[in-house]
Amino acid sequence: MEHSRTTDIKVIFGLTLVHFIGDFYSSFVTPLLPIFIKQFSLTLTQVGLIAGVSRFLAFIVQPSVGYLADHYRTRFFILGGPLLAIVFIPLVGIAPSFLVLILAISLGSIGSSMFHPTTAGMVFPFSGRHLGFSMSVFNMGGTLAFAVGPLFIAYFVSSYGLGASPFTMIFGLVVMALLFRIIPLPADETLENFGFIRSIKEALGTVWKSIVLIWVVMVLRAFVAQSFLIFVPVLYSNEGYSLVSIGTMVSLFTVGGAISGLLAGHLSDRIGYKTIFYLAHSLTTPSLYLLLYLPGNWVYFSVFLAGFFAMATLPLGVTMAQELAPKGRSMVSSLMMGLAFGLGGMMTTLTGKLADILSIQGVLGFLAIIPFLTTGLISQLPEKQLKYPEAVV
Repeated sequence: MEHSRTTDIKVIFGLTLVHFIGDFYSSFVTPLLPIFIKQFSLTLTQVGLIAGVSRFLAFIVQPSVGYLADHYRTRFFILGGPLLAIVFIPLVGIAPSFLVLILAISLGSIGSSMFHPTTAGMVFPFSGRHLGFSMSVFNMGGTLAFAVGPLFIAYFVSSYGLGASPFTMIFGLVVMALLFRIIPLPADETLENFGFIRSIKEALGTVWKSIVLIWVVMVLRAFVAQSFLIFVPVLYSNEGYSLVSIGTMVSLFTVGGAISGLLAGHLSDRIGYKTIFYLAHSLTTPSLYLLLYLPGNWVYFSVFLAGFFAMATLPLGVTMAQELAPKGRSMVSSLMMGLAFGLGGMMTTLTGKLADILSIQGVLGFLAIIPFLTTGLISQLPEKQLKYPEAVV
């Protein structure tokens, strides 16, 4: 399918809604971790294991799904994935044991891995000349879900109890009925006749070094952001903050990321990528230190600021990869949104282990310096070549 100059607003909206509803249910797990710790007497290592398993299944396996999505025109991945998350994630509230809890989270996470590569790959042919902005809108759907979802489930569980969480799947099923009507088939891809390894070679070609460099930056960004997102709720729960307060913190972190991602995508269509990467990664480090050390109610401001800078470049990494390797849009999207984000999330198991040995605050304080150190890698990133100069006027 030729990349049209006109943005298909209906399709972009539908893809964004898929992203939102799937991630909305996936976001339930993090704010409930303090309850799971008490209910199942979990160690911080086990908390890290929950995060690691969910990230592995939700993101690490995405390249294989991306490969399939680049070979078959089907809505199975786009619509079947959110259904798994909608059905299984709410069942964590009635899990009788730690193993059943892990199983429910795992099945929901597999659903997340199914829709991310295909939907991200579909943004490109329907975005027209506003790829950066369209991708940031799509990304905002997921980020906003991780902002609203934790606050919703915190209030719901506080009001009705953990055992009532299965009732939350009703909302998702209604949304899926709408999506079945508006989501089209994916566009034709160019890798139908290639095997997995050949598909990677064909998709990446001579730009593989640039793709790897972007991927490394995205992994490190994800590792730090996910470590803070997982363990800051535990840190402040230990300091006496309520479940609703914890949900608010998670929401503010991701709301900040949603706003900055949208702003970054808009600006990238006008000034390119590297300036935004430099600013975001340089300012992430001080904002994370503010989150750890500002006292009292300042935590709500600092958690928003930390999310604003830590998550700003997520849509840009995906957009850069798609422009560099347009033949395998779903696959390279899965590398940036899936493999990078998932590997960074899996590394939170290490964060949890170190926190058991040392302290949560001490370990997070050490990790906060990493975004600033990545600016050396950012200097080697390729710059964006604007395809439609009139879009910058």
